[in-house]
Amino acid sequence: MERPAAISALEQQVKLRALPRHVGIIMDGNGRWAEMRGLPRLEGHREGSASVREVTRVARRVGLSALTLYAFSSQNWARPAEEVAGLMDLLREFLVSEYSEILDNGIRLNAIGEVDKLPRFVRDPLERLRVDSAHNQGMVLTLALSYGGREELVHAARQLAHAVARGEVAPERIAEQDFEAQLWTRGLPPLDLVVRTSGEFRISNFLLWQMAYAELIFADVAWPDFRSEAFLRCLQQYQQRERRFGLTSAQIQVEETQRAKA
Repeated sequence: MERPAAISALEQQVKLRALPRHVGIIMDGNGRWAEMRGLPRLEGHREGSASVREVTRVARRVGLSALTLYAFSSQNWARPAEEVAGLMDLLREFLVSEYSEILDNGIRLNAIGEVDKLPRFVRDPLERLRVDSAHNQGMVLTLALSYGGREELVHAARQLAHAVARGEVAPERIAEQDFEAQLWTRGLPPLDLVVRTSGEFRISNFLLWQMAYAELIFADVAWPDFRSEAFLRCLQQYQQRERRFGLTSAQIQVEETQRAKA
């Protein structure tokens, strides 16, 4: 069990250094966590919901601007029907049970993906929470639902193709920002950190465009066991890395010195 005093001290340490603007998490390992304990896979997903709540709370406390959770991929629809139905029930349960806490803590709920594919009993509370939290100024919590990075890129390309066909933009004038404006993540801060749990070394079709300059951390712990301390340790690891964006270490040091003198 995590010690509250130790976690609080760790939070304070994390706050002292620059935070990532936007963290994405591939929440992996629920099913295997359950199977290793002789439990139905859905119990792993249920326990994983507790990790969602805890990580979201600590992210808000330390002051993250944006947190994106890979909750259900486009490919997850191919899983057994019973498991998919259970995941939809858990998603609805989360949206209903966390309604007040999200609003009370100034969190703005966002969703990306082919959300129209979700069942109505999930879409209704999702849309209600999106609308009711739209004016909140705190952290943006984005749920990637029926989401796929390739699917997002195809969607963006189609939108730009339509714009070209309508004569609104010339193909040779299309710039990165034009493409980004068609992504489901438009309006969110740049993605600085991606964490994947369960010890797997894959990005699994998650935020492919946005991940171009993100730091990657692969945590060797299943998502149901990934709680406050594990998340804070990932933030600390990020804070220890040098973000160069194609420059050299010497150039970065010069820029930091100039900023300090300004």
